Amino acid sequence: MPEGDVLRRTAARLDAALVGQPLVRADLRWPTAATVDLVGRTVLGTTPYGKHLLTRFDDGRTLHTHLRMDGTWRVEATGSPQAQARSFRVRAVLATARWTAVGQLLGMLDVVPTADEHTLVGHLGPDVLDDPLDLDEALRRWTRQGRTPVAEVLLDQTVVAGIGTIFMAESLFAERVWPWTPAEEVHDPRRVLLTARRLMQRSVLSGRPNEKVHGRRRRPCVRCGTPIAVGSARPAPMDRPVFWCPRCQAEGRRGEPS
Repeated sequence: MPEGDVLRRTAARLDAALVGQPLVRADLRWPTAATVDLVGRTVLGTTPYGKHLLTRFDDGRTLHTHLRMDGTWRVEATGSPQAQARSFRVRAVLATARWTAVGQLLGMLDVVPTADEHTLVGHLGPDVLDDPLDLDEALRRWTRQGRTPVAEVLLDQTVVAGIGTIFMAESLFAERVWPWTPAEEVHDPRRVLLTARRLMQRSVLSGRPNEKVHGRRRRPCVRCGTPIAVGSARPAPMDRPVFWCPRCQAEGRRGEPS
């Protein structure tokens, strides 16, 4: 599932294409929004929140979308064959005279009054990439997790929003924390969250994550050479893979300074 870094780049791409120009085409291929008319409306901007996108219009409405596992927003030149968006995978089309944004395989789609956005994302924790990050609130939510494994806490969007399996694994590897350490035993939760934020900020700028542990099963650890292992977090069917180094992140490692 795309993580917060991907959503930031997607929002920037949508803003560059759509902001400030009236829509000449708006096609929402979603049962609950199929009759919504956005033609003539002007996009004010798209705000990412965790793994959600909030596209706001000048009439006080917001288009909420979520990419889930396979969703994407791509931008094509209006009038080009790609902008026709005839595929059965297309869920939304927003077009200005110059650019057309095509949403494929979107996992969620809603149109709500902008004042009601909280009904969609209000349950989430602070966005890890927000500037400034409400770190105190994130830590309060972390504290309530007790003995929940830290890998699961980082994946819990109600604690902090935007982190997925890649940056969960990368931040724990960077801080040498055993992924199944109870949240209340992690030496410095603040540092773990700030490390995840820093790694994601780098990915926003570079266009891709620098994966040192995620997806490297059986390959040598970049620090010690031990083959990378993979476990799981959360019970099925919501389980997610956890890549980790059995030496650098051995059981009992809580992120204490080396």
